[in-house]
Amino acid sequence: MEQVQIPRTGEKLIARSSGVPMLIVVAGLILAAVAIFFVGVSGEAKVLLVLSSIGILVVAVLIACGFYNLQPNQAAAITLFGAYIGTDRNPGLGWVLPWYGRTKISLRVRNVTSETLKVNDKRGNPIEIAVNVVWRVQDSAQALFDVDNYTAFAGIQIETSLREVARQYSYDHSEDEEPTLRDDAELIGERLRADLSARVAVAGIQVDEVHLMHLAYAPEIAGSMLKRQQAEAVIAARQKIVAGAVGMVEMALNQLSARDVVDLDEERKAAMVSNLLVVLCADREAQPVVNAGTLYT
Repeated sequence: MEQVQIPRTGEKLIARSSGVPMLIVVAGLILAAVAIFFVGVSGEAKVLLVLSSIGILVVAVLIACGFYNLQPNQAAAITLFGAYIGTDRNPGLGWVLPWYGRTKISLRVRNVTSETLKVNDKRGNPIEIAVNVVWRVQDSAQALFDVDNYTAFAGIQIETSLREVARQYSYDHSEDEEPTLRDDAELIGERLRADLSARVAVAGIQVDEVHLMHLAYAPEIAGSMLKRQQAEAVIAARQKIVAGAVGMVEMALNQLSARDVVDLDEERKAAMVSNLLVVLCADREAQPVVNAGTLYT
């Protein structure tokens, strides 16, 4: 079955008429209607003049129905009997014929923080994650006519994109030095921005920034993961201590040998290495023992 391509609406900018001249016309018509009304009440042709004043007043009201005003970073989509005519982005007082429809839409930057979602990362661990998204309407016609509610549409797409991207990365400790959610927040935010931009393009929305706002393990595994992180931190610290101690022992033996301070056989070298490693790697300060005898007693 052949897929039908749905046509998309594109924004067309129009130059609308300034409302100031028509405002002067309306004011003049109202003054004329009032003057004719009072003249008709006091004159001979009362009915004709009163009806004329009412007719002029009706015309003034009809003209006044065509006024609309726009603030900076605000637009109005103009329609005629449901057909899209164009978009006015010029701030100030505007005027169109009364039977033209005007739908205002904000073009200002919007700042949205998503709800905290519970998702599974790449390794299957349940995590809690939330993002902050900065977006704005770029195409007013697409936002108004291509989706039912562009604000709700953007909210749903933010959640969908967050779930899709979060499951492609591990919370931390990934394999093959892959990016992680915790250590590569800037890269993850850029990936989210690209994915979200593709999703909301149909609604004429531009995504400016995406940042992670909340990232944590789910409560049911948070305690276990904290213990694992603490154990890994202890192991990493021990590895550095041992590596440093080995280097110090090697340096000590090399300097003793180079300066001919003492001549140690292999057994005494092993004993010295053992003692130095115990001193350097111990959690507590070592208690010195003074040998009052010979080297071998």
